[in-house]
Amino acid sequence: MISTTFRNRYIPVFLAILRIAIGWHFLYEGLVKIIDPAWSARPFLEGSRWIFGDFFRWMISGDIGMSIVDAANAYGLTLIGLVLILGLFTRLASWSGVALLFMYYLAYPPFGGFSYGFPSEGSYLVVNKNLIELFALIILALTRSGQFFGLDMLLEKKKIISLKKSEIHEESDTRERNQRRELLKGLAGLPFLAAFGGTFVKNLSEAGPDVVSGATIKVDYKQMKDLKGKLPEGKLGNLNISRMIMGCNLIGGWAHARDLIYANTLFKAYNNERKIIETLYLAEQAGINTTFMVTQYYPTLNKYKNIYNGKIQSICQAMLPDKDFFSDINLAIDSGATAIYIQGGEGDRYMKAGKSDMILKAINYIKGQGFIAGLGAHSLETIKVCENTCIPVDFYVKTLHHDKYWSAHPEENREEYSIIGSNSTDHDQFHDNIWDLYPSRTIEYMKGVKKPWFAFKVLAAGAIPPKDGFRFAFENGADFICVGMFDFQVIDDVNTANEILANLNKREREWFS
Repeated sequence: MISTTFRNRYIPVFLAILRIAIGWHFLYEGLVKIIDPAWSARPFLEGSRWIFGDFFRWMISGDIGMSIVDAANAYGLTLIGLVLILGLFTRLASWSGVALLFMYYLAYPPFGGFSYGFPSEGSYLVVNKNLIELFALIILALTRSGQFFGLDMLLEKKKIISLKKSEIHEESDTRERNQRRELLKGLAGLPFLAAFGGTFVKNLSEAGPDVVSGATIKVDYKQMKDLKGKLPEGKLGNLNISRMIMGCNLIGGWAHARDLIYANTLFKAYNNERKIIETLYLAEQAGINTTFMVTQYYPTLNKYKNIYNGKIQSICQAMLPDKDFFSDINLAIDSGATAIYIQGGEGDRYMKAGKSDMILKAINYIKGQGFIAGLGAHSLETIKVCENTCIPVDFYVKTLHHDKYWSAHPEENREEYSIIGSNSTDHDQFHDNIWDLYPSRTIEYMKGVKKPWFAFKVLAAGAIPPKDGFRFAFENGADFICVGMFDFQVIDDVNTANEILANLNKREREWFS
């Protein structure tokens, strides 16, 4: 049994500490949203997939609704946190906090079997921190915790205390001492509020606020306001394709990092599933309507499309295994590919071996399934064989970049099809460092190719600045460019592509798209 002394003396202290701790959490989450003009609750609410998901998306379907929801979150959290710390109007603040947390819980209930684009921290089963904090606030509301070491105590005392003129002097002295003690208890939240302010300002000045809210997860869209225009589009058959599309190497962790052995691992660590989904969403919002894709990453792409009702198209680069030749093509079809092309390394491999008949077989199979069919290549010889043998491809995916960067080995040491061979330890030989061995030959030959051309590796896997690489590709004949990009590069890349497309001066090849 808990003694009466313990109950009367210590439980109020514990409840006050609980109230202040929750207030601190609310206040911090609210303030970081207020000071970040790019923060929005939109990604969190759009990602809701439980029975109330449509309701949450309806709430933010218009600009006015979105503004109201953002303000209610940011300023509501801040105000609730502030009054909880001070212990002022605690019952109202507690029930308001319960309402907010209940909405967060309904948006993302941790029930087994539900898949969300933006889980909070970790993985839970029914009970998560929102639910725990919700129950704690109910306790605070029902126990009138603001009257324990809070301003509510002073308000209550002001209502019920009535001094009697007939009280003796000694009683007056005792009462005065008690009132001073009660005043100190009532102002107990002020030192915590001061401590919060000092810590918050210090954190802001040194590193900026760093928060991933379990209630309203933040995605950094601070550059969306800097988007300067819509990407032009071209035609691929009956498809409208943005002139710049996304590559998938960074998603898969294929860094082409020369001799930097940790780059692939770093890319995979950064581009986890959540980050991939964020990047796809940002790219589509910025006007990139198509991405190259490989079959193993379609589950993530389809998860993004399901969460955000995304419309981004995918052109799948299919492998041609010696056994079960059509298996990857079939998987691409089953996964929802919009168009399909033979992956560049595979195209080179079969053409080098003199097996153009196998490429013809694959192209006819893709077209027979009702899909637009293309051929990828690093080597120009692969394109030449395809053209000379009249393989009926609908488009080409061919590397194009200049070789004016330090890690490109000398042209006299380059050999056709060396890209599909092993890497040399000789600095003057191939070592995952160049993808268009003879760019001038590519440019000249592709002038006569009357089919859409997607240029890839236009930045030589990060060796060439975007302004330089994009202009080189478009001015020298590419109809579309494929660019691997991290989320923080998307807006700058779109703006750069728009600027260059609006000011092309030297393009000789006509547009075949």
